[in-house]
Amino acid sequence: MMPEISLNILDLAQNSITAGSLVTEIRIDIRTGADTLEVVIGDNGRGMAPDVVQRVVDPFFTTRTTRSVGLGLPFWKMAAEITGGSFRLDSEPGVGTRVTAVFGLSHIDRMPVGDIASTMIALIGSNPDLDFIFSYAVDDNGFIMDTREMRQTLDGVSLYEPAVLSFITDYINENIDALGPRR
Repeated sequence: MMPEISLNILDLAQNSITAGSLVTEIRIDIRTGADTLEVVIGDNGRGMAPDVVQRVVDPFFTTRTTRSVGLGLPFWKMAAEITGGSFRLDSEPGVGTRVTAVFGLSHIDRMPVGDIASTMIALIGSNPDLDFIFSYAVDDNGFIMDTREMRQTLDGVSLYEPAVLSFITDYINENIDALGPRR
C-alpha cells in the first residue's frame, strides 16, 4: 500500500489509461459532518467482465502477464475498510470502470491525501493526448479542473508545455488551499 491517497490515485488512474481510457475522472469529496473522505476514479476504458470484477480484489489475481499478483485494488480496498469506510467497484465491458473508496476522515489509520497536484501533473504530463477531469470538494464548496476545457481555452497550446503544467499545479493547490486545511 502506498503511504498517500494521491499515490494510490496515480496507480489506479494508470490502470485506467492501460485499459484504453480517453477520459479519466478523479473526484475527492470530503464531508466533515459525515466524517468521510470519498475518492472516485472513473474511466471510459475497456471495462471488465463480471467474473473479473469479482476476482480483481484478490491479491493473487491479475490480468497482467508480467507478474502473478495484483496488489493495487486489494490494498486500496483494505485501506478504505480499515478506516471504517467502504469500497465499491463497478465495471462494464465496453463502457468503463468506476472505483469508489470511502475513508473515515478522522480515523487514525487514514492515510493523508498527499500531493494531489503533483499526481495530476504526472498524469497530464505523461499523457498529453488524454483527458482528465479532477474535482475536489469540502462539504458544499469545491472546484473542477477539466483538461478538455483547458484545451479549448489554450487554442492549440499543448498541456505538456512547462508553463501550462505550472499553471495547472498552481490552480489545483490554490483551490485546495482556499477550501481549508489540507487533509
